[in-house]
Amino acid sequence: MIDPEKRKAIYCLHNEGMGTRAIARELGVSRNTVRAIIELKGEVPDLPRKDKLNIDTELLRRLYHECDGWVQRIHEVLSEEQNKHIGYSTLTRMVRELDLGQSRKRRCDRVPDEPGAEMQHDTSVYTLKIGDARLRVVASLLYFRYSKIRYLKFYRVFNRFKMKCFFHEALIFWGYAAVRCIIDNTNLARLRGSGKNAVITPEMERFARQYGFEFVCHEIGHANRKAGNERSFYTVETNFFPGRSFESLEDLNQQALDWATVRMPNRTVGKAKLMPLKAFEHEQAYLKKVRRYVPAPYLSHQRGTDQYGYASCDGNYYWVPGTSRADVTILEYSEVLKIYHKRKMLIEYPLPAYGVKNQPFSPPGEPKPQHQPKHRKKPTQAEEKKLESIGEEVQSYLRFVLAQKGITKHRFIRRLYALSQKITEDLFIKTVKRAHTYRITDLQTFENIASLQLKEQNYENPFVEIDEDFLDRESYLEGRFSEEVDLSIYDTLMEEQENDG
Repeated sequence: MIDPEKRKAIYCLHNEGMGTRAIARELGVSRNTVRAIIELKGEVPDLPRKDKLNIDTELLRRLYHECDGWVQRIHEVLSEEQNKHIGYSTLTRMVRELDLGQSRKRRCDRVPDEPGAEMQHDTSVYTLKIGDARLRVVASLLYFRYSKIRYLKFYRVFNRFKMKCFFHEALIFWGYAAVRCIIDNTNLARLRGSGKNAVITPEMERFARQYGFEFVCHEIGHANRKAGNERSFYTVETNFFPGRSFESLEDLNQQALDWATVRMPNRTVGKAKLMPLKAFEHEQAYLKKVRRYVPAPYLSHQRGTDQYGYASCDGNYYWVPGTSRADVTILEYSEVLKIYHKRKMLIEYPLPAYGVKNQPFSPPGEPKPQHQPKHRKKPTQAEEKKLESIGEEVQSYLRFVLAQKGITKHRFIRRLYALSQKITEDLFIKTVKRAHTYRITDLQTFENIASLQLKEQNYENPFVEIDEDFLDRESYLEGRFSEEVDLSIYDTLMEEQENDG
């Protein structure tokens, strides 16, 4: 399936006057596909879904060895003997994804600085003062070995998806990529093995192929294989951090972008007084040019819509336009969320800041929906703090109860807090002590203990003082002039009941 954004790009290039052959060559698709997309004006056709044929991986591995690696023979066996009709191109793709028969020869030795030959990537963890707090952040840095240019960005959490987003942003920004990228033996890109025997995950291998490079792992303990990247982190620590303050993560990344792509490329490096920007201009002839319309990485989430019109994603809730409760597809990009229904984009939301959870979001500039999401969590931090402020006995009892298995934390705290509001504080503390002594976790038994305490100790309800001056209050005097309530209906009702009797 061609991505919706790539379809739009094809139609846009067609409207700009680019020929079919040139579009196909630029975006790496067939001319027939380009013609079909132009006929549809870049829209995604609403085609009926075809069921997928799943081939057992163990069956495929067994047939591969029995047929000595001849995929054509495997295709015949699956069709004639296994009654599994599958396209030949699909079969070859599955064989490639299983890494059957593929030998990867990657050099991990020291190599000279050659134009367009190599770039390096690594991450480093720092604790920085951002705003009024000290936060743990992960610095991700891409370094071109020959020209010494860099791209730097900070994340709160760095995973495989964030790694894809970082490479996309960096390579789109510079517009070029080297033929290989040296990394350490991280599990974000490595499937198994290490060094020259490392096998890159098929997902990351396909991702890198879009930009014209491949990942290469250095040998364990040979971090100097990417010494330029390691030296760049030292420069970050000694040149970027000192004397700077950061108001937010966005402010940190904006300053990092200016430092890595504007300030540092125009400073001379080393004894040779190499200027990275001029070296990069020379190196571009040897680099792989990144295509303009490579789709941005995204995560796809299949979600349902509740009765109030919300779909959940990553702990938050997003309002979906329309009136139906149809299932939607949420595409999570680096900075935004896009919600689709039947391949049509309904709405786009900016991603919330890191750590924002359990919050509803609605289109900006429009009235907020009347209801909250159905499954929105209702935290009990406020009730728990009020209970703990009563005394150490309550704190100890809460720790005991919440450590037990099978206890629904929020429901228990809400009911216990509600009970604390019904009885006096002295009686509540005595009930808590007794319940803790006998290891009581059932709230109904807890209430029975409180009732028993009332009977045994002859507790009396506290006297409530009434301020007699309420008769002289301005609001009370104003109420005297309101119309009298008509209670005659009750007189008629009483007469009817007497007659019926």
